[in-house]
Amino acid sequence: MKLIVDSGSTKADWIAIDDNGKVLFTTQTLGLNPEILDEPEIIERLNDRFDILQNKKNATHLFFYGAGCGTDRMKEWLKRIFQEYFSNAIVDVQEDTYAAVYATTPKGQEAIVSILGTGSNCSYFDGKVLHQKVQSLGYIVMDDCSGNVFGKELIRKYYFNKMPKELAVELEKEYDVDPDFIKNKLYKEPNPNAYLATYAKFLIKHKDTEFCRKIIFKGMKSFVKNYIKQFDNCKEVPVHFVGSIAFYLKDELQETFNKYELQLGNVLRRPIDGLIAYHVANQ
Repeated sequence: MKLIVDSGSTKADWIAIDDNGKVLFTTQTLGLNPEILDEPEIIERLNDRFDILQNKKNATHLFFYGAGCGTDRMKEWLKRIFQEYFSNAIVDVQEDTYAAVYATTPKGQEAIVSILGTGSNCSYFDGKVLHQKVQSLGYIVMDDCSGNVFGKELIRKYYFNKMPKELAVELEKEYDVDPDFIKNKLYKEPNPNAYLATYAKFLIKHKDTEFCRKIIFKGMKSFVKNYIKQFDNCKEVPVHFVGSIAFYLKDELQETFNKYELQLGNVLRRPIDGLIAYHVANQ
């Protein structure tokens, strides 16, 4: 049994397949980002799903693609945890961008591949190897155009009284904006980036308002300038995306790309289905 996992900071999609690619079970855990979780929290999230706990000794391979796995240190640390948990499996841990590449990019083709979800990332794929010019420092200082950055911006606008009154009223209906509640989420509980990203739903819901459009296009402009334009050939190859922010704001991405003369390629909400096809074809 092979386990294929696509993990962001908010959630992780799991699919178990047999050698013929038949799906044995699917499940979802909370995100398994090694940059923001400790080992007991990771184990707890694995044990919380019966299918995973019941089959941990039956797994022969684990292919894990995750946010926070961009450095060798984090990959090796998480690999050790998985190797002990799935004791009979061969474990492979890669950064989440590889999942995006395998799901969106035809074999051997060049492309720029980006992630816009809870966090953000951008790499160039030369047909064989990923090249990254911007090393992510995480949600506090980077993650342009991501759900957590949009959430942070909405909270700031609300508290600085820069949000239109009618939208502020709607925000108060949909979210607990009590300052003690927010501070506890940000500074006391795990996954503050995932909490911030929950506000992105509000931004998407009201994306046709002038207020939200300004925030959205400011974020996209920043992502293009700081990430995509790092690559000299950015106008010569398609730019593929995975992630809920890209998926639900595809029209706004297209509008932004038209302005910068960029080629918008495939836009997927989740790469997991493409990963199944990839691993069946390359087993």
